[in-house]
Amino acid sequence: MVFIDLTSYRCPLPLVKVKLALKQLAVGEQLQVVLSDPGSRMDVPRFLKNQGHGLQELYNDANRLTLRITKSA
Repeated sequence: MVFIDLTSYRCPLPLVKVKLALKQLAVGEQLQVVLSDPGSRMDVPRFLKNQGHGLQELYNDANRLTLRITKSA
């Protein structure tokens, strides 16, 4: 599993970095990301769902969102 801490980045950079990381993974591999930017906390999960990737929310509070993403075909 690949882990990326994107808490220091602001929208749209976290989404771009997630897209680039997913390109490096094989189908079925997992990526875990941590987000803090409010816009990215909405945009990244929406993008992943629209693309059909598996998505599990591991942690969500007022400051951080941690997601586990399973790459789909």
